[in-house]
Amino acid sequence: MARQLTLDLGHRPALGRADFLVTPAHALAMTVLDAPETWPQGRMLLLGPDGSGKTHLATIWAAETGAMRIGAAALRPDMVDLLASEDGAVVVEDAHRVAFSAGAEQALFHLWNLCAVRGCWLLLTARRPPRDWDLSLPDLRSRMSAMPVTRIEAPDEALLAAVLVKLLADRQLTPPPGLIDWLVPRMDRDLGLARRLVAALDTQALSEQRGLTRSMAADLLVQLTAPESGPADKALPGRQLFP
Repeated sequence: MARQLTLDLGHRPALGRADFLVTPAHALAMTVLDAPETWPQGRMLLLGPDGSGKTHLATIWAAETGAMRIGAAALRPDMVDLLASEDGAVVVEDAHRVAFSAGAEQALFHLWNLCAVRGCWLLLTARRPPRDWDLSLPDLRSRMSAMPVTRIEAPDEALLAAVLVKLLADRQLTPPPGLIDWLVPRMDRDLGLARRLVAALDTQALSEQRGLTRSMAADLLVQLTAPESGPADKALPGRQLFP
């Protein structure tokens, strides 16, 4: 069969509360995020690996609290006053990348302080704990290290299956019966791998103009888990400021 050129037109993931399946891996984090009035000093750090659902949870929280959202690497000191609104809320995503951009550490330090003054809830998301962020500002290091933390636990099979179903649905892909049940026990419990597998399935199905099959999934899984496929934790670009 002739292969065809495919274009990456992107896709818009569904990030509402109704689209989020709470499994035991997410249950505690969801409970904590649902009660920001109980957070010590109105702050919380949400930790979880790549693809674990941090962005989805942060999106739900932002929608329900009216929070502003910004990627840590995009933070600038002149944004702080806008972000920390009186009795408002703000989300800083990928906080483990704050040291990657000039001025971002200083901005996060000022944001921390201004949120305290104005009674603004502050939610940070990150893949790694603050000790691994390579922070250069001692005052920021001490504040981040003291921040209360909630974690997305290691994925179980139920979560991995749910993530695969959601990622496929986001790309309008319909798996054949039994494919998810076949894949889950054969995959590492790595949600980043799940995301890459679904992206590869989408590209393969488009290029060959056919539906998903078990053999297609098996071949791609072998390719993605081969040693030369590289590490799963790749840096994501900073998101733009948006309400």
